[in-house]
Amino acid sequence: MTAEQQYLAGYDPSRYPTPIVTVDSVLFTLFDQRLCVLLVQRANHPQQGFWGLPGGFIDLKRDDSTRATAMRKLQEKTGVIPHWLEQLETFSGPDRDPRGWSLTSAWYALIAAENCQSESDAISDVQWQPVAELASRSDIAFDHQQIIAAALQRLRQKTLYSLLPVYCLPAAFTLTQLQDVTETILGQTVQRKSLIRRFEASEMFEETGESVATGARKAKLYRLKVGADVRNFSRNLMAAD
Repeated sequence: MTAEQQYLAGYDPSRYPTPIVTVDSVLFTLFDQRLCVLLVQRANHPQQGFWGLPGGFIDLKRDDSTRATAMRKLQEKTGVIPHWLEQLETFSGPDRDPRGWSLTSAWYALIAAENCQSESDAISDVQWQPVAELASRSDIAFDHQQIIAAALQRLRQKTLYSLLPVYCLPAAFTLTQLQDVTETILGQTVQRKSLIRRFEASEMFEETGESVATGARKAKLYRLKVGADVRNFSRNLMAAD
């Protein structure tokens, strides 16, 4: 037995303090023409009845990464499996959870609005709630307002140089829908020509062969190509004059 093996054989992890470790996810979508985040109402203590992000503890036997935990908890608590999920940052400290010193690995995603059905007894309800109204709320659990604010800032930054908002749209969508969700996320209008040039240059999309009526005209429907990934651009999207 090597010195390393001897050390590991006698290693006792209980000798050292262990923080509370969780994973939380911020899910955005366009719902009722507003940018919303998916929140779940806590059925258990601590902060029973408060609204928080879908998440939970890492399962050491089932999860091989915090990403795996995020995907598992999202599916368990909301029935949602996002096509795109990215790590945000780690939030930690002695005061963010009344149970003790804790840290959470935060993730964020965009999904098309849908009815999320919960089968978990850890929550009472699941709702899309407008991001703009959260800052004045006193019923948001833990430090989840801070996490949502950080995710929103990151989302807006990435929207300026990518077509990430497409993940808020249904499988088939129009260019006007993409423009609407982009402007809703940014909180400002953008140049349509600039958005179309970016749309075409990305090579992420293809026509479905169908169209929908939009007033007196018909608009083409597009979809993501199979295996397409988000393309980043070197310049930010231009705002409308």
